[in-house]
Amino acid sequence: MSITKNFLKTRASCKVRFRLTPEEISDAKEVYLVGDFNEWSDTSHPMKRMKDGSFVLEIDLPQGQDYKFRYRTGDNVWLNDAQADAYVPCAYASADNFLVKV
Repeated sequence: MSITKNFLKTRASCKVRFRLTPEEISDAKEVYLVGDFNEWSDTSHPMKRMKDGSFVLEIDLPQGQDYKFRYRTGDNVWLNDAQADAYVPCAYASADNFLVKV
């Protein structure tokens, strides 16, 4: 897993790139980025499968905020991100949400 951030000089947003390696997703055929930036929609942000088997998605997020997120596979398996900036308890499950700070 990796998260990279590219802060834009021309506007107050940040391009955030989320990446999951083939080892991290096992045999998942599809993966979605789910978070408070998309009102926890589990289908609105599909990640793109790359030739090496990884899944990648880059999104623009307004700067100066923390965003909670998780990954969900097409098989409804929720994945964690060890590269997140922080962890916060999830109010709806006995799991953590993850934060990306931009």
